Amino acid sequence: ASDVYKRQAIDYAIDKVKTLQVRATTNGFASSIIEKPVATSHSLASAVIHNSLFYDAKQAGLSDKTIMELANIFGWDIDFSEGLRPGDSFSLLYESKHIDDERIENGHILAAEFTNRGDKYQAVRFVDKEGRAEYFSANGESMRKTFLRNPIDFARVSSHFNLRRKHPVLNRIRAHKGVDYAASTGTPIKATGDGRIIFRGVKGGYGRVIIVQHGQQYSSLYAHMSKYGRYKNGSYVKQGQTIGYVGKSGLATGPHLHYEFRVNGVHRNPLTTKFPAASPIKKHLLAEFKQQTAPLLGQLAHAEQTQLALNQP
Repeated sequence: ASDVYKRQAIDYAIDKVKTLQVRATTNGFASSIIEKPVATSHSLASAVIHNSLFYDAKQAGLSDKTIMELANIFGWDIDFSEGLRPGDSFSLLYESKHIDDERIENGHILAAEFTNRGDKYQAVRFVDKEGRAEYFSANGESMRKTFLRNPIDFARVSSHFNLRRKHPVLNRIRAHKGVDYAASTGTPIKATGDGRIIFRGVKGGYGRVIIVQHGQQYSSLYAHMSKYGRYKNGSYVKQGQTIGYVGKSGLATGPHLHYEFRVNGVHRNPLTTKFPAASPIKKHLLAEFKQQTAPLLGQLAHAEQTQLALNQP
């Protein structure tokens, strides 16, 4: 009978860490989940931008997930669709997870530095007592601002804010009070800040439009959508949530997002307007913040110096 039970056994690998084991017993079947021990260490990656963030970061051995996390951390300060220049560079310290000395995945970025057009930005991960994690500058300022710089990930700017632009369809001077992002039909469009949808419908040459009101002062408009997201007129949306999809409804020569940003009803260039920062570290947490993050920034600095020394002829 014991031979029969041995044959009636199934091991199913759920992922690289967890395995479901099912065994026959005298009372039927018993199942359990076995987890392999995962070792976590810190790894460093650095690169100089020659082609694009994605290409050069992949060459440095980073996963798509880590590259997107890097872009999201610095996305408030750096325009990754248009603002990168050859010679820009980055370094990051991140968690590396292993099973039996085999790397299985990258964990969170712990500390990072990005140099863009000569300006240096630093970020470090801080986890509070409730387990909430956020990225801050070395002195405790939040890396998040009130608004995202771009409503689409890595889209190409096809037309800039220009009060004297000739309209591509009407062929006459008509102020272009927003930014156009060329992207394929169906590309998700993100709300650039928390707010309430105050308009969801067709608006003349803008086609399918959503307007989001952010507090008292700010509003954002998203036009030419192929279809709306699941949020209705009057719904509250969080920054980064998908509110619609790129299309070419209305007066549009091809699929793109027309995005406008207004301050007190006045159109502002969303690529250059200065956004207010989110809340910094609370004063009573500053000591804990420094204690937790100083070693991470120290590791990053030490690794960068070591790398620099190795690259010296």
